[in-house]
Amino acid sequence: MSKSYPSNLTQAQYEFLRDLLPDAKPGGRPREVDLWEVLNAIFYVLIEGVRLRALPDDFPCWQTLYSYFRNWRKDGTWLSLHDRLYRFTRIEQERYPSPSEAVLDSKSLKSAAGVHEAVGFDAGKQIKGRKRFATVDTLGLVLRVWVAAASTGEREGGKKVLQQVRQQGKAVSRLHTIWVDGGFDGESFMQWVICFCRWIVQVVLRLEQTKGFVLLKKRGVVERTFGWLMHCRRLVRDYELLPETSETFIYLAMIRIMVRRLA
Repeated sequence: MSKSYPSNLTQAQYEFLRDLLPDAKPGGRPREVDLWEVLNAIFYVLIEGVRLRALPDDFPCWQTLYSYFRNWRKDGTWLSLHDRLYRFTRIEQERYPSPSEAVLDSKSLKSAAGVHEAVGFDAGKQIKGRKRFATVDTLGLVLRVWVAAASTGEREGGKKVLQQVRQQGKAVSRLHTIWVDGGFDGESFMQWVICFCRWIVQVVLRLEQTKGFVLLKKRGVVERTFGWLMHCRRLVRDYELLPETSETFIYLAMIRIMVRRLA
């Protein structure tokens, strides 16, 4: 058993997750590693921002951890775990499993040195790196995220992430309205959302005469979610070689938030 770190799951939290984790594959050697230790190590990387090879010695070896992280990303285990916790959290909050409204926004972050794939320059924010497109419900819980180069346009990225939301099928059967800011405004984008997704786009604009910080209707929800992600040092900057890995760490951050609420 590893030492007690602030990022560790409690026993109650792990027992809540244990039945949702996949069984060992049939055949071959029996599973020897403790999945509690695997999850604690991955959450340590997420919260403390260290590399797998720099983990304390009381965690399992980094090659084993990388195999679990990578395999569960590729086979959809992390995403499936996220979606099941999402439904549980909404039910616990006495909401329908499917949201009726969602908020779409993007955030550009600098990429780390050595990261070259899907990297661009956001001229508006003057940032070289990647852009996170996120859709959240009115509780601030993530539906889907899509990570791309920071040079990606708002409408292009919005279409990509909304396509992923639409693919959830019955999980978003009640969804009818998408709230966005002025960056997603435009007749072609609204027509695409109506025709492809059968949803309505509501644009929330900032009044020209206002100065300083202004809390806009619905927009504060997604900004709060981005703030939650900034509590994870691994997500303060984009350190991942692949944008898909960045997306996985965002889902992991939400998994940790939701399991702490449920257990």
